Amino acid sequence: MADGDLKRKTISGFFWRFGERISSQLVSFAVSVVLARLLLPQEYGTIALCMVFINLTAVLAVSGLGTSLVQKKDADGLDFSTMFHAGMAVSLLLYAALFVSAPWVAALYGDPQVCAVLRVLGLVIPVQALNSVQQASVSRTMDFRKFFYATGVGTVVSGAVGIAMACAGCGVWALVGQQLSNNIVNTFTLNRIIDWRPDLRFSFRRCRRLLSFGARLMGANFLGTFFNELKNFIVGFRYTPADLAFYNRGDSLPGLFSNNVNNTINAVLFPAISKVQDDRDAVKRAVRRSMMTGSFVVFPLLFMLAAAADNIVLVLLTDKWLPCVPYIRVLCVGHCMGVLGTANLQAINAVGRSDVTLKLELYKKPLYILAIFAGMCVSPLAIAVAHTFYSLLGTAINAWPNKRLIGYKFSEQLQDVAPQFVLALVAALAVYSIGLAGLNVWLALCLQFLAGVGLYWGGSRMFSLESYRYVSSSVRDFFAGRRKS
Repeated sequence: MADGDLKRKTISGFFWRFGERISSQLVSFAVSVVLARLLLPQEYGTIALCMVFINLTAVLAVSGLGTSLVQKKDADGLDFSTMFHAGMAVSLLLYAALFVSAPWVAALYGDPQVCAVLRVLGLVIPVQALNSVQQASVSRTMDFRKFFYATGVGTVVSGAVGIAMACAGCGVWALVGQQLSNNIVNTFTLNRIIDWRPDLRFSFRRCRRLLSFGARLMGANFLGTFFNELKNFIVGFRYTPADLAFYNRGDSLPGLFSNNVNNTINAVLFPAISKVQDDRDAVKRAVRRSMMTGSFVVFPLLFMLAAAADNIVLVLLTDKWLPCVPYIRVLCVGHCMGVLGTANLQAINAVGRSDVTLKLELYKKPLYILAIFAGMCVSPLAIAVAHTFYSLLGTAINAWPNKRLIGYKFSEQLQDVAPQFVLALVAALAVYSIGLAGLNVWLALCLQFLAGVGLYWGGSRMFSLESYRYVSSSVRDFFAGRRKS
């Protein structure tokens, strides 16, 4: 693929993928606001307890399936069919294990409802295994608009299902229905709009070759997910489901912004780098651009969210969710540097060094255990502080191999995102100051939004930041290309 064509596909892919993530998450967030008013924090806590085990099982079933197909330059129909059959077989076995173990999980938490919820919600695992291979087919061609359509349909349908069930008094099952229908509808819709279909072919030789890359990546992802879910297990086991609900709600709001940008980087950067993985300078340029673009968007959103968290929670979720405000502010700090860690890991994986990714997880996790167990002895909020400290440290560790692999030192990365960081901090201070004025909550929130956006965008334009110029030119190029087509 020519450099110009790759750049065009990458920019187009970023906007389609980012549009998909943002639009779907905005709809999901609106639905969650409605559900948060209809349901109790304890019911969210029950779902969070189940998701600890579902997420761990899903990593074993799904992780490495799609990425191994995207990373392989000459993947063909036999490769895709082989990974589809392998993924479905593993996912069904893992779901069976989860189904059998559900009563023991419920007994562990002392909540009988967990058993039935875990068995029903666990059906997302084989669905996600199918979807992972479908997504790899789309990612290889970088036609990300198909994700936009599939995700949009799944989000709207599942939102309607969740709200209808909540209004009908279904309680925690409204959340189960929402998540399960989202996965099913998303997968079915994507299946209808892509050309790939599995056939009855399977190659053990191809499977071993693909899994040599995918297994190491799966191991790294499993370690990351296991220790990330460990904090949820500890909060739910040592404290109360309500504490876990406040923690997760405090994490979900900053995650709405950072995860969408990071998932977009994951989806677009990985196939783009895979196509130029033999050109070290091209990989470095791609990673640098992704970091600067991501930080330009993420930093102001997270800093201003932290500054206005109390007013946002009052307006959107009502005062019964105010205990989540300290979690939001602490976890915003941890999320802000995730864009660097994500881009670094995608560069490592795309050049075929999933073994390095696995080693990094093995290096980092003893530090994570130490931090989380130290926080556990104090309070759920202390666990959030410990997790944030680890996130910042983990960003530096993830950057270390790329000094050798692509010649991009961590000090260079910090220099590239420093202007966005400083401007976002100034805007956040202005937002926080307005919140101290004692104004009506609606008026204060409007003034905070206008002041924060105005200061950040105006400052970026005044100082002509490189990230501002690149984002502006990319937006113009994208819409110019859309008009021509």
